[in-house]
Parts: sequence; C-alpha cells; structure tokens
Amino acid sequence: MRRRAGLLVLLPMLALLAACSSSSSVKSGPSPAPTSSAPSVPAAVSSASPMPTVSGSVGSKAVITLPSGKPTGQFVVSTVVEGDGATVGRGDWVTVNYTAKDWTTGKDVPSSYDAGAKPQLYQAGLGQLVPAFDQSVVGKKVGSRLLVVAPPSVAFGTNTTQQLGVGKDDTVVFVLDVMESVPQDSVLTGPMTQPAAGQPQVKDNGKAAPTITVAPNTPAPTDLQTNVLIKGDGKPVQAGQSLVLQYTGVLWSNGQQFDSSWTHGGAQVLQIGTGAVIPGWDKGLVGQPVGSRVELVIPPSLGYGTTAQNGIPANSTLVFVIDILEAV
Repeated sequence: MRRRAGLLVLLPMLALLAACSSSSSVKSGPSPAPTSSAPSVPAAVSSASPMPTVSGSVGSKAVITLPSGKPTGQFVVSTVVEGDGATVGRGDWVTVNYTAKDWTTGKDVPSSYDAGAKPQLYQAGLGQLVPAFDQSVVGKKVGSRLLVVAPPSVAFGTNTTQQLGVGKDDTVVFVLDVMESVPQDSVLTGPMTQPAAGQPQVKDNGKAAPTITVAPNTPAPTDLQTNVLIKGDGKPVQAGQSLVLQYTGVLWSNGQQFDSSWTHGGAQVLQIGTGAVIPGWDKGLVGQPVGSRVELVIPPSLGYGTTAQNGIPANSTLVFVIDILEAV
C-alpha cells in the first residue's frame, strides 16, 4: 500500500525503459529504449555469423569476446546454457542479471554484476524494457544464460546514451541470466497458522484473494500487529529491495475490502523500507523471509492517519494479508 492516495502502482524502471523520450534522465543501468519513431523490431534468430563468444558461469559476470567481423544487423537470441527451472511466460515478473558490451566500440557497458548494481525486475513480454530484454526471455527457462546480439532497433535505437558511451547506431551484446520468474497468479501454499484469538482470521482461497474476517465489536489495537501465517524459507527482506507481492486489505471497522492485488491483475511490485509505502508495511515486512504470508494489523498512526483515501475513512485501522513471493 503506497504512502499516498491511490492504488498500488508498478515501480518505475531505472534502466532499459521502453517508450522514453530522448530527454529522459536515467541514473543507473543502460539507457532508455527507442521512442515510438524507432524502426520496427526484427524477428529474433538463434544464430548468425560472426557471433561473440561467452565464458563464465550463470550467476556471475560473463566474459564477452567479440569476433573480428562486424555485426550482421540481425537480432540474435542464443541459449548458451539452458536452465532447468520454470518457463518464463508473458507477463511473468522475471529477475534478470546481465552483462553487456558495445560491439561497435568494443567497450564494456555497465552490468548488474557491478558493485552496487541490482538485477532487472520486470514483466516479460509487455514492452516495459527494450526488446533485447523484453522479448528475449519469454519462453526461456529459469537458470538459463542467453546471448543476445541487439542491433539499434532492439537496444537503444536513435537514442544516444552518453553516460554509457553507447552511440545511436551501436550494436550491443547482452548476456542475460534468467534468475527467477513469478507468474502474476502466483500465491503461497502450505499449512497456514491462524492468528491468535481476537486477531482477524484468514481463509485461504487458492488462486483467489484470501478472505479476512474481523470479529465484530473487537477493539482495534493501537500498535502494529504482525502475524506470520506461513513462514518462508527464503532470505530476509531488506530495506530498499523491490518485492513481488500478492496482497489484500480490509478495514478493521467493518471488514470491507478496499484494495487487493487481484483487482490489479495479480502480483505487484513495491519497494520496501524506503518510505515508498505506508510505515506499517515498512515496519512489518522488512526482516520477513521470502516465501512468507504475513498478516499486518496497522493502526492509523502507521497507515493513513487523519487523511481519508479512496475507500478508507480517516483514522482507519487496516488489515492486510501479504504473500512475499520474491525480493530483489
């Protein structure tokens, strides 16, 4: 739940954004994608000649060796290592690490493996990122390493990326490591521990939003209540991470649902621990293991306080059930 009014919104991508104007400022990672006036994207092929070679293992920075010849201009997506995980579907939240090199200049391009950098987290096949990322991963398996040769129409098009040293006519070579994929209808499963008496009870509804029942005439707590319904076995959530979440929120006063990820198409992404969401989420989710289902009972002081929101009266106590599906 965002700090300000309105429904949950996808985090803006910091790199490789599609449909950005040429004047957009991007502070980290490769630059924005071509504008709508860019050439159409060619169909991908699995090989061409000449081709770069790749060494190194999946999950670590790749070494890209360029051939002596010039690029053919083809959009190439070649599977260097095939993973054994789930197949990435269109719309899945996919986590991708990448290494990049400018074939035209021979220079390295900033990588997600560089110090302080993070993997890309985006929805595959929906045009959120440049085609070299957006289209290349659909149909590939988690754990795969892909070699992508991206001509300008698939990489940065007519946009210049001075901060990266990539020219508008440059061909860029990407090595993509497909680390994780979360379908939008993903939910957590397994035995669920109900909260203590007096706390809202939760009914699991499979792939649908859970039912949250608040006992009538029960005084609302004045401090944050955190109830772990399913304890995950992943790494603890850290402040500053982007989380892939399913969630449902109801009012303590009458049990009425006011928001749910299911009404936004499924799993959503939010940054946690940075003030981008209400304080109750920051306090309640940081430190929880990935793979956990958590119930948060949030008093007004850690929610929206005296400010009314859409469907949320002022001074409301809020109840959320949240599935933490991934953290990047």
